[in-house]
Amino acid sequence: MSSISLCQLDDIADGGALGLPEQQRLHPAGLIAVRRGDEAWVYVNRCPHFSVPLNFQPQTFCTYRSKILMCAHHSAMFRFEDGQCVDGPCKGAQLEQVAVRVVEGTVLMDA
Repeated sequence: MSSISLCQLDDIADGGALGLPEQQRLHPAGLIAVRRGDEAWVYVNRCPHFSVPLNFQPQTFCTYRSKILMCAHHSAMFRFEDGQCVDGPCKGAQLEQVAVRVVEGTVLMDA
């Protein structure tokens, strides 16, 4: 099985988010990675509320308490670990997750 390297774990601030716009070939909306400690999760950069990007300015994402990713447009709040919206206009909806794994500090997606 081949893998695609999305980024290094250290590229993502602990408790923060990193846009992966260069991965638009994988998804037209681009991808966003979030991290807590040694774990990383990757989602399609699209809010389920109005199908808009989660960020307003390029590479600027809002995170809260190292646990929540917030949509810059309507303040919907999504848990890092499963993309579930826990507050805001699309409460109960979920971000589209991309399956990844961290191997020796690299965030990999199976191709």
